[in-house]
Amino acid sequence: MAVPDLPTLAVSAQPQGAPVLPSPPVDAVISIQNLTKSFGSHTVLRDITFDVPRGAITAVLGPSGTGKSVLLKVIIGLLKPDNGGVYIDGELMSGLSQKDLFRIRRKFGVLFQDGALFGSMNLYENIAFPLREHTKKNEGDIRKIVHKNAELVGLMDHLRKLPGEVSGGMKKRAGLARALVLDPEIVLFDEPDSGLDPVRVAFLDELVLDVQRETGATIFIITHNISSVMRTADHLGMLYQSRLVRFAPKDQMFESHDPVIHQFLNADLAGPIGMDEMAEGNAPRREPAAVGAPSAGE
Repeated sequence: MAVPDLPTLAVSAQPQGAPVLPSPPVDAVISIQNLTKSFGSHTVLRDITFDVPRGAITAVLGPSGTGKSVLLKVIIGLLKPDNGGVYIDGELMSGLSQKDLFRIRRKFGVLFQDGALFGSMNLYENIAFPLREHTKKNEGDIRKIVHKNAELVGLMDHLRKLPGEVSGGMKKRAGLARALVLDPEIVLFDEPDSGLDPVRVAFLDELVLDVQRETGATIFIITHNISSVMRTADHLGMLYQSRLVRFAPKDQMFESHDPVIHQFLNADLAGPIGMDEMAEGNAPRREPAAVGAPSAGE
């Protein structure tokens, strides 16, 4: 779903006297620099830095409760960081006026976990909604765009159905079609496989690849599904205990001997990640590795 007019949910910004953030690389459509976000005394993200390559598929992984969805909200601008910042095409989100924030958000399309469809609207009306809200296109043009994206996700025969009349996979596809109607440069996925069986996840993964090839968009996925990222992602980031363990090309991540990365990607019981997330939070924290550099233990 497009997010150009969503309100900012926090007012904190880069504190006065904070260090000047480095300039983002020119080839990074999203650049996250020294990002920290807390809620009260609980720090969810601590000093996160990595760059999302343009025109590629990037996935961020991590155990439950490691701040993945918070990271997504900071990237969109729904939350402002306590320190550090997020650059979109070289523009610092936390320093933008409301008018410029609206302009930047037009670059995003978002697929939320459950599709976030309006239950009283059929799939056609759901997909058309951003076009009617944020453009002045006539109904003929809207129809062409809706049909184009519905065909891309395989929903042409189901557009008159209500969300309650279709499967979870169809809801996801309708949500994706809606996210694409404004031709976003960046498409964000929040746990896209949530609630889907493995076969539907595989179909959705193939659809993500098709969308990226068809549109050239930058795809950014929040997930913990290892099989899915093996099929789709070009680059992986790993969050653990509020920090970035490492961000690197997928092959390097799967070859890593770092104990956290190895345990998570191989679903091993032995390793630093335990059942109790709160207990994990009391363990000694790790320092994040630089992009492309070996992690601790390699």
